[in-house]
Amino acid sequence: MQLLKVMARVLEYPTEDLQASKDALVAIVLEDNRLPLKNKEQLLRCVDLLCSGDLMDLQESYVGTFDKGRATSLLLFEHVHGESRDRGQAMVDLMEEYSRNGLEIDARELPDYLPLFLEYLSTRPWDEVRSWLEDIHHILGLLGERLYQRESLYHVVMDALLVLSGRNADRQELARIVASEERDDTPEALDKVWEEEMVKFVDDQGGSCSTGGVVGQRRRELEQIQTIHLSDQLMTDATPRQAGRA
Repeated sequence: MQLLKVMARVLEYPTEDLQASKDALVAIVLEDNRLPLKNKEQLLRCVDLLCSGDLMDLQESYVGTFDKGRATSLLLFEHVHGESRDRGQAMVDLMEEYSRNGLEIDARELPDYLPLFLEYLSTRPWDEVRSWLEDIHHILGLLGERLYQRESLYHVVMDALLVLSGRNADRQELARIVASEERDDTPEALDKVWEEEMVKFVDDQGGSCSTGGVVGQRRRELEQIQTIHLSDQLMTDATPRQAGRA
């Protein structure tokens, strides 16, 4: 399902290559026969803004949206397991799922990174795609509402995925939940995280210390993830996936 590859590109860090691929992205959205017209129009508007806007402004907005705090993290298991040990096993299971179906990754991304997950789903049969999206519909709903309340254009991608999942979201309940949440991307919230998690002693002897919290967790996870490669079949599409940020 090529539409999912478009959504994967839209959710990645904006680059010149993304902007150069506008025509290919638009063509795929127009050719899709599963997404309702309203959602297609919203997605096309999102593609237009990302491909026509000032790249530096878009990149700054992206970082502010997805790289500050956990509420809008694109790491799926962040919203389910946090930093618990269950998350590690869940990632191993997902990597095995990818491997069984021939997907290899050429970027140092965690397997639960949503754009990567969508790229994988784009190679699977529709029934399987819908089943996977249904499994994560609660995450998509919360992400979409958080992005909407933060006036982010990216909310339309989550809304579209939720529609494809076949699950109806209780918008009023989601709005109530998100409105009651304390923002974790404010300067005050970020300062508090650094104050609490910058340094943690890792043994009772007090002889060594380690970077903890979000930063330390990300570093440890990325160091442990093996580097693998995207199959030739995936790379033949019009919009090549970028391995990293500019």
